[in-house]
Order: sequence, then structure tokens, then C-alpha cells
Amino acid sequence: MEIRVLRYFLTVAREGSITRAANFLHLTQPTLSRQLQDLEKELGQKLFVRGSHNISLTPEGMILRKRAEEIVDMVDKTESVFRSISDTVSGDVYIGGGETESMKYIAEVVKNMQDEYPAIKYHLYSGNAEDVTERLDKGLLDFGILIQPTDLSKYEYITLPSKDVWGVLMKKNSTLASKEEIKLDDLYGLPLICSRQVVRRTSVKNDFLEWFGGNFEKMNVVATYNLVYNARIMVEEGIGYALTLDKLVNTMHTSNIVFRPLSPKLESGLDIVWKKYQIFSPAANLFLSKLKEKFL
Repeated sequence: MEIRVLRYFLTVAREGSITRAANFLHLTQPTLSRQLQDLEKELGQKLFVRGSHNISLTPEGMILRKRAEEIVDMVDKTESVFRSISDTVSGDVYIGGGETESMKYIAEVVKNMQDEYPAIKYHLYSGNAEDVTERLDKGLLDFGILIQPTDLSKYEYITLPSKDVWGVLMKKNSTLASKEEIKLDDLYGLPLICSRQVVRRTSVKNDFLEWFGGNFEKMNVVATYNLVYNARIMVEEGIGYALTLDKLVNTMHTSNIVFRPLSPKLESGLDIVWKKYQIFSPAANLFLSKLKEKFL
């Protein structure tokens, strides 16, 4: 498989039309069709369902799309690394992470570097710990920002100096909204919306589950989420109460939702991680040195 052809394939998958993809790629339709047919012959699989006006992916085509995106991303990242070798003050840094206010610490490092090294570009990817570590392990990210608890055995890491507070996101007209803090007894029987990451039982010590004193299975969990934006929508629609970190959702007086912290207080730290024995681009290596200067 040629990278060029994989790019053609991804363009057709995105456009849903040979005609639109050919126009975008500045190719003739017969040339593009022939390239796709050759790709199908090479793989021995039908990749497209061809309609009269559009084209869609077969199940095999959807598998290739995911792999092709990863391959093309890796090629682009590798080319970027080599372009930056001749000039160590330029290049790209790839960072993935979950939603947390502590991201401001990373933003501070980026801002300081931006003033001194304006040619460095930063590419952010949002996702939960599973999403981020998968891309980290495949080399698609240089750094991952992980909310505790998480398994750090495969990574080098720096723990950031702040902790985020757990609490309950709810509608303003909820009966719990009148409370200053939410205790365990307040949550029994309520429809709860929880982060998939923290409710998963692993060998890693999980302060979130321990807060429930072994009674989490008795909770009425009606939905789970990986990023809090969707959880907020479910709260606004009255589906349940979201257990989440503070300051991720606007709860100012104009909002119809409020946040109340858990009691006793429950906090999660944040780690920025990278693969052990990772060989960094000059830009990513410089970013790491700045992280160490600030936080170690």
C-alpha cells in the first residue's frame, strides 16, 4: 500500500463521492477509480458500496479507514520530526488529555515557549485515559495528560501541583441544590451519571470508588460518559446527576445547573506522561525540558 493511495482512500471516504474527491485531489475520476480498484485488489476486499450518486464504506472499508488514519497521522508526524531536525526551535508537539482545569498548567508552559520559540506548533487531542494512552502507545502523541486514578506502569510521568475536586452536577431546581455539600447518603436511589474511567475496577488504587465505602454497586448508575460535555446535556435534560470534577462546566448564575462538592472531600491529581525510552523530536524534547524546569 502506498501512502498516497491511502490519502486518496481517506478523501473518498470523507467526501462520500468519487466526483467530489477527484475534484478535491485534482485528479480525473477514472484515475481515482482505478487507484481505488487497485487498492481493493491488493487487499482482496471490497472497500466501497458504490451507489448512483454516492459511495459508502463496507465493514472492511471502515476497518481500513481507522488504520489508514493512524498510518497517515504517523507519517505526517515522522515527516514533521525530520523537517525540524535541522532547526531545533521549530517542529510539532502532540499532546492528548482529558477535561480538567489543571490543563492551565500545560497552557502556561506552552505560552512561555511560544514567546521564545514561535515556530513550534502544538496539536491537542481530547479524550479519556483509554483514548489517550492508545494514541500514546501507537506513537501518535508525544505526551498524555491523565486524570488519576490511572495505571502509570508503562510511562514516565510528572505529577502536576494541583488537584481537582469531585462533586455532583445537577439542575438548579434539584432538591440537593440547596445543600452546600453532598454526602454518600444523599446519593442513594438517585439516577447517577458517572465517568467510565473512574468506575472501572483495576489493580490501581481508586480513591473515587473507595469514597463509596464498598457500596458503589448499590448506586443507581443510569449512564456513563467519557467527556463531561455530553454528561452536562444529560443533566440539563433531567436524566440524572453527574459525578464529575469541578470547573469543567459553566455554572454561573445564568446557567440552569449547579455543582456541589462531595463530603468528605474527594480530589484527583493529574499526571503528564510519556512512553518510557521515548525518542522525542527536538520540539517535544524542548517541551519536556520546560515541563521539568517548571514542575520538578
